[in-house]
Amino acid sequence: MTATTTDTANENSKSKSKSKNRAANQAALQLICETYPEVFSRENVRPLKIGIQEELIADEKLAKNKIKRALASYVRSPYYFRSLKLGADRIGLDGNASGTVTEAEAEHAKQQLKEINKRRQQNQKQEKVKQREDRISNKLDMLLTKHG
Repeated sequence: MTATTTDTANENSKSKSKSKNRAANQAALQLICETYPEVFSRENVRPLKIGIQEELIADEKLAKNKIKRALASYVRSPYYFRSLKLGADRIGLDGNASGTVTEAEAEHAKQQLKEINKRRQQNQKQEKVKQREDRISNKLDMLLTKHG
């Protein structure tokens, strides 16, 4: 195997692993939304109470690993970061207000959103470059096949 073939195989393996993880995270997130609809919603994302993970684990309705996966996906989404506005109520497992978002938390959320947007723009640029390179490579292949 050449270095390029090995690199491609490694990228494919990482991509498959990432896809499996993403699917597992999404399944856990769906499960937590169904189990606690008054707290977790994809349509109405609200700041969560500090320490809600421990409450979820103590509630014993879901496995600990599912809770961790679901929470990680939920609180790292752009929708969640957008919900973290100064003074917004945080909600507990009972669906009631339990604390508010501080200025530092709101500022951190703004920074996270900036980072997410920056990464998206970089990924879009990289994808455009890759598409351009693929088009050129395909044209070269066609020319070589035609004149080779």
